[in-house]
Amino acid sequence: MASPAKLNEDQLLVEHKSFARVLTLNRPKQLNALSYYMVSKLLEIFHDDEENSDVKLVIVKGNGRAFCAGGDVAAVVHEAREGDWRFGAKFFETEYKLNYLMATYSKPQVSILNGIVMGGGAGASMHGRFRVVTENTVFAMPETALGLFPDVGAAYFLSRLAGFFGEYVGLTGARLDGAEMLACGLATHFVPSSKLSLLEESLCKVETSDPAVVSAIIDKYSEQVSLKEGSVYHRMDLINKCFSRKTVEEILSCLETEAMSKADSWISTTLETLRKSSPTSLKVFLRLIREVRLVGVGECLVREYRIVCHILQGHHSKDFFEGCRAILIDKDRKPKWEPSKLELVSDGDVDSYFSKLDDAEGWKDLELPNRFKNLPAHAISKL
Repeated sequence: MASPAKLNEDQLLVEHKSFARVLTLNRPKQLNALSYYMVSKLLEIFHDDEENSDVKLVIVKGNGRAFCAGGDVAAVVHEAREGDWRFGAKFFETEYKLNYLMATYSKPQVSILNGIVMGGGAGASMHGRFRVVTENTVFAMPETALGLFPDVGAAYFLSRLAGFFGEYVGLTGARLDGAEMLACGLATHFVPSSKLSLLEESLCKVETSDPAVVSAIIDKYSEQVSLKEGSVYHRMDLINKCFSRKTVEEILSCLETEAMSKADSWISTTLETLRKSSPTSLKVFLRLIREVRLVGVGECLVREYRIVCHILQGHHSKDFFEGCRAILIDKDRKPKWEPSKLELVSDGDVDSYFSKLDDAEGWKDLELPNRFKNLPAHAISKL
């Protein structure tokens, strides 16, 4: 029987192929959900490889039918319920530091997203320079249905999408396919899954960290892909009309008005999704994505860390624990949110999530390293 240490090591396969570091998320039965060991090890490897002249680029991929379905929040919730919310705080602190390093990395990161990409999986890929999708890719940020909020810097990268598509994706947890990710900018290339092994082989031979050279290689295997007829991206006018509203209540009201004027299953499905989500999570995320539109990724992650620590403490609301119970543990899919209605969540309640945790002994804001030295232009732009 394998030792616990060996089982941990198997969760992340680390290879050095020619000039590339190849990292494979390897918990296929758990859809490669990120454990504390995995985020810690990834942070360590990315940090070390930045100074390693033998590594010109980093390839990140997943084993099985998922790239990564998110962070292993079940373990976090278990510890928090037992009274140890700081275990979760340490998990998210490490994960957010990894997200920041990826976002400001001096070498190209190529994320191969051949399957499910959700939550923490988006954080481990969207911040990198190249995001390669396939016909198998499914992307979503479903945290509002879990009583959490789209974190891992999601408010940063979603707020940079065209119009108010980011608000729509983050609030509803809508699923996007590879073509939609390419169209909205979440992906940089579409490569058929049948060509991925050839792509990886070519990338490993790259003797430079020049992103133009790396992009040209991926281009050789890329294909143009069309949006499906029923794609949500064809509804940008309606999304912008409703999801540009100032409050969650006004977004719902706009959708309800549209529903009265025309029979549209997409509108009714969107309304149903929003009504089932945690009212607190919806309001917190809308405030967050609006606030970080004009700030860097580091400031976004600092705010997210404050919010997630408040959530883990459970002083203002226990929706995260209830959501995990209903979706992940008991699986009755009937969470009982508290507060139960949007109108019961005041602006003051939302404000509290953005404040420092002055009552938590030893707690500190997320501390991120100075990353201004020798960075490429695309990384500097995120600061």
